[in-house]
Amino acid sequence: MRGFDTNIKDSTAKADSSFIPYGRQSIDESDVAEVCSVLRSDFLTQGPMVPKFEKGVCDYTAARHAVAVNSGTSALHLACRSLGLGRGDMLWTSPITFVASANCALYCGAQADFVDIDPETWI
Repeated sequence: MRGFDTNIKDSTAKADSSFIPYGRQSIDESDVAEVCSVLRSDFLTQGPMVPKFEKGVCDYTAARHAVAVNSGTSALHLACRSLGLGRGDMLWTSPITFVASANCALYCGAQADFVDIDPETWI
């Protein structure tokens, strides 16, 4: 892929003050192989890997139920709905995150309030 270096391995690189890192993923060759397997199958959505994934989440977390959704945004929205968040409620979230962390409250009719960040340290 042009413009995208997949060989960046230097985890000690320091970010300048205009860049605030907030996450790092861990993807190995078995993850890539699983994705390629699904892409080559007859199912990109709602195929046999969905219940397999949900069962894996249950097994890993000892939860009785798991529901796979299409995105983190949908997962947060579903969590707010399952908690009954709605008009008159306030959701506290960090401003140093994806906008979905606040939008999930708005989707349910609640308000979002940003808390927990020190402007000097960004923590």
